[in-house]
Amino acid sequence: MRVEYPPEAMSGTDFYRFLTSVVIPRPIAWVSTITPDGSTENLAPHSFFSIASTDPPIVQFTSIGRKDSLRNVEETGEFVVNFSSEPLLHLINATAVDLPRSVSEFEAAGIEREASRTVRPPRVAAAHVALECRSHTTLRMGNCTLVFGRVLHAVVDEDYLVDDRPSSELLRPLTKLGGDEWGTLGRVLHLNRIPYEEPGTA
Repeated sequence: MRVEYPPEAMSGTDFYRFLTSVVIPRPIAWVSTITPDGSTENLAPHSFFSIASTDPPIVQFTSIGRKDSLRNVEETGEFVVNFSSEPLLHLINATAVDLPRSVSEFEAAGIEREASRTVRPPRVAAAHVALECRSHTTLRMGNCTLVFGRVLHAVVDEDYLVDDRPSSELLRPLTKLGGDEWGTLGRVLHLNRIPYEEPGTA
């Protein structure tokens, strides 16, 4: 027997909990931003994250409500996506605390920063990959805002490259599941795509 979950009969919070329990695993954008006057750096995880375009390279994360990350991007036009890896789980979770905008998560969680090359927000020094982005556009959708950023510069620690490509097994990506659940990479399957062949050409 199937259990029905009609969105119109549920509260937004309840259906949010359902959606985030079935749209899994979700990659995590660990987004660093800075206030316009440069006085405070913000760092927060966003688990609604993906690639929006490859040419030009554009990534996208979603702010549920008006988070500090969104406000800073709107006012400065810049952000950095730091790679969320399994060894950084507790630091990432520590930056999910809803601190006042005037308090830096870098400082509160004791996270080492490093300067970015093309934008003002710093990178997380311990993150093996970082994408420096300039805001491309934002799109309001319901109670959320989608933030699109053009990747201006990318860096990867050389120890995590195999054949000049970042290795997922070495990077050990961290993902978000439902509720307080987090996911790790687990078993990696390798399977070649099946090419299409015109009938009669085999």
